[in-house]
Order: sequence, then C-alpha cells, then structure tokens
Amino acid sequence: MKIQILHLLEGAQQARGVAVIIDVFRAFSVEAYLFARGVEKIIPTAELELAYQYKRKDPAVLLVGERGGAMCPGFDFGNSPSQVEHADLTGKTVIHTTSAGTQGLFGARSAAVVLGASLVNAAATADYIKSMDPTEVSLVCMGLAGRRHTEEDTLCAAYIKSLLEGHPLPLEAEIERLKITSGAKFFDPQNNIFPEADFHLCTKADIFPFALRLVEDADGIRCMQKVLSCDA
Repeated sequence: MKIQILHLLEGAQQARGVAVIIDVFRAFSVEAYLFARGVEKIIPTAELELAYQYKRKDPAVLLVGERGGAMCPGFDFGNSPSQVEHADLTGKTVIHTTSAGTQGLFGARSAAVVLGASLVNAAATADYIKSMDPTEVSLVCMGLAGRRHTEEDTLCAAYIKSLLEGHPLPLEAEIERLKITSGAKFFDPQNNIFPEADFHLCTKADIFPFALRLVEDADGIRCMQKVLSCDA
C-alpha cells in the first residue's frame, strides 16, 4: 500500500486511490458527532448558496456550517461539535458546508474513494481503508480554509498513516501541544467563535467506530455515509 500525505486544496486535487480528507478542527469531527446524535443523512456542499437552496426546497433540513469559523446567517448550527453533542437529531437530514473540509471532498475528483476523517474516527477510518486493501492512499490535510497548514490535521494524517503501517503513534503529548499551536484559538478569552469545549471534543481520539464515506444516494446526490470495515 502506497501512502502519501498531501496538503490543502492542491493536495485534494492531487489525491489518488483512496483519498482521506482530514479536517480535525472541525468539519469531520462535527459530522461524526452528527451521526452519533441520530442524523440520517449528511449532504456536504462546497457552496454556501447551494445550502440555502436546499433549505428553501425543504425547510425540514438542518443547515450546519461556517465561513471564517463563524456560523453562517440563517443556519441551525455552526460547525461546532459542542452545539450538537446533546441534540436529538434522530432521522434528520443535514446540509453541511465549511471553509476547508467540504471543499476538499469535492476537490478530490481524481480519487476512486473519498473519505472524511478526524481524530475522533481515525482508527475506524484506518480499519475501513485496510479492509478495502487499496494500492494507493492519499491523506489530505485540509488546514485552515484549505490554504494554510495546521498542526492538528498533520497530526491526524501521521496517526492514520501509523495505524495503516501497524505502528500506532502516541497521541497524548501531541494533542497537549495543540493547545499552544493551532488549537490556541479555543483558549483565547477574546474569542467567541471557537469554544474551548470544541477543542476537547475534537481531540477525543477514536471514540467513534465508523468511517465517513462520500457516496451517491438513489437520487444521484452526493452525501456522507457511516461505514464500517465490514461494509467495504
């Protein structure tokens, strides 16, 4: 298995084989929490206006996401796991749009399989990849808005790679270090966009037993699906 680590929007465009689009703070952490709270379907979109179009067509859908980290006007939730971790979302359909993660999903046009991952489902993602036994895996660190490297996504990519290679990387010290690097914004008392609770929820490694795969539904709409290694 050839494993390469790529970065940002350009990396998504270069991805081949199984592409793992990584966004720890916070897109794919949020999607994992959404599924855990009972969401039936997540429809990601790179375009904000498309999210609003979905809502106009079906007011029952929930809009989740951000631009510049802040919740978009008219949305039901921001891109924040602490906003959804206790919500009853059973059977709901979510439209999800973000500055980095959902952009990467649609940027990986040359990949055969596209997954979304973060620390909260990293081990499940590695297990799912192994069950497919691909020849090539592209781990794409989306970073800040898909344009600037961030430590948390690079750490997640290294961790998934270590799991695929059978030599798991210790995470505790690296996660602690995030508090003074790319995760420092969650501890800034002047900040009202990134709650501290989100840092802790996004860095709980391997708490969800499922991977997230971009698929097409019966209507040809691309949506995220919970998958297990036995589904491969």
